[in-house]
Amino acid sequence: MLATLPQPTIIQSAEPEAGTQLPASILVIYTGGTVGMEYNRRGELVPMKFERIRKKMPELRQLHMNLAVLSLPEAIDSSNVVPADWLLMARIISENYARYDGFVVLHGTDTMAYSAAALSYLLENLGKPVIFTGAQVPVGRIRTDARRNLLTALDIAAARHPMVNTARVPEVCVFFNDLLIRGNRAKKVESQQYSAFRSENYPPLARAGIEVAFNDQGIRLLPAGPLCPHQRLDDRVVLLKLFPGITERVVRTILEIDDLRGCVLETYGSGNAPTAPWFLRCLREAHERDVHLLNVSQCEEGRVIQGQYETSAHFADLGIIGGDDITTEAAITKLMFVLGLHRGSAETSRLLTQDLRGEITVV
Repeated sequence: MLATLPQPTIIQSAEPEAGTQLPASILVIYTGGTVGMEYNRRGELVPMKFERIRKKMPELRQLHMNLAVLSLPEAIDSSNVVPADWLLMARIISENYARYDGFVVLHGTDTMAYSAAALSYLLENLGKPVIFTGAQVPVGRIRTDARRNLLTALDIAAARHPMVNTARVPEVCVFFNDLLIRGNRAKKVESQQYSAFRSENYPPLARAGIEVAFNDQGIRLLPAGPLCPHQRLDDRVVLLKLFPGITERVVRTILEIDDLRGCVLETYGSGNAPTAPWFLRCLREAHERDVHLLNVSQCEEGRVIQGQYETSAHFADLGIIGGDDITTEAAITKLMFVLGLHRGSAETSRLLTQDLRGEITVV
């Protein structure tokens, strides 16, 4: 992690207009990704200096808001994102929190859902919008989606509730194409079309048409306390996806990794798994080594209901935690976050079953 953070560069200042509220101040954090690419003289896509975005997007001048840009020293391809990058993003937001009304994080699409989920846990008591967005096509291309995504994300980050004049969406979210999705509910589902993200188990927080229509009932309420940023994640976790024919050797190789603390177990349907004695024995031994096992479904829709079928009836006795309707992306990052709190085993298990930031639906 950088000892000294890069400083924002002001790219647009707006004067207050008579009879209107003060213009919103938004910090755009450029981490990398297609949205900030341009072609060099050899026709290759390379990261541009994002402070020049107003030359690429003169329509930004039509937004009545104060804009600043902070670029990471080295743009990150989202396939290379690691937990240290999430901690850096959280630190940037927390150290600039008092100076801005909202934040837009420009990020590559491949791991955007993981990053948004991680930030939702790290930024406890968040009371301002943190909107992740990006593009499938670079901003310099004619049919780019970068302009639409960025302009709407900025609009949402600046939005105030008309009744109480507070942040309209005080959450970590992903905005893409025409949907605003809770960050820890998002999943990338498309690599060739503009509608790259969906939320299968929770309705969108807003839809962007001619106007942005907010789903106020689905948006989390403002927190009662001040922002509480976290700066610890435990990356000693693993993902074990079940498939017909998986062998004991494979399962043991994964679950017996030295110093393993947690495992997201991707099971079938509503949380079902093989009942072979060797498989149950592997799970029991992992639990006895204090490896926390979080059961999530391979299905995009629905939820884990342990015990609904015989093939998951033994899971509770083995100490396996049902993940309800959590996504794999939110489950992995939740494990890292909760384990990073360094609580006792019982408290860790309890936190993993709780809805911390709207990532699961309590029924």
